[in-house]
Amino acid sequence: MERKLRPRKTQEEKSAGILDLLKYLLFSYIVTGIVLLLMAFVLYRFGLTEKIVSIAMILLYTAASFLAGNLAGKKMGSRRFLWGFLMGTAYFLVLVILSLVVNHSIGDITSSFFTTLLLCAGGGMLGGMLSH
Repeated sequence: MERKLRPRKTQEEKSAGILDLLKYLLFSYIVTGIVLLLMAFVLYRFGLTEKIVSIAMILLYTAASFLAGNLAGKKMGSRRFLWGFLMGTAYFLVLVILSLVVNHSIGDITSSFFTTLLLCAGGGMLGGMLSH
C-alpha cells in the first residue's frame, strides 16, 4: 500500500490558520454578546425566572461553542472533532478568565465549572464533527 505524502505547511500558512481560529472564537463571542443583550432585554421586559435564564445561558454557551467548532472544522479539514474540541475548550477558558476579571474570585465558577467545561468542549467537538 502506497502512502501519500502531504506537502508541509509553511510557517505563513500555519499562522494564517491560527489567526482564522482566533477570528472564529471572536465571532462566537460577538454572537454571545448579542444574544446576552437580547436576553437582558427579554428578562427586563417579561421578568423571566432565574431557572429559565440559567437554561438559556447553558444553551447559549453550547451553541456558541458549536458555532466556533463548526467553523474551525470547516477551515482545518482533517481532525475536525479535535479542532472543534479545542475551540470549545478555548471558549470556556475565555469565559473563566472573564469571570475572574469581573468577579475577582473563583467562587462563581466552581459551582458549575466541570459542567460548563463539558458543555463547551462537547458543543465545540460536535460542531467540528458535523462540519463539512
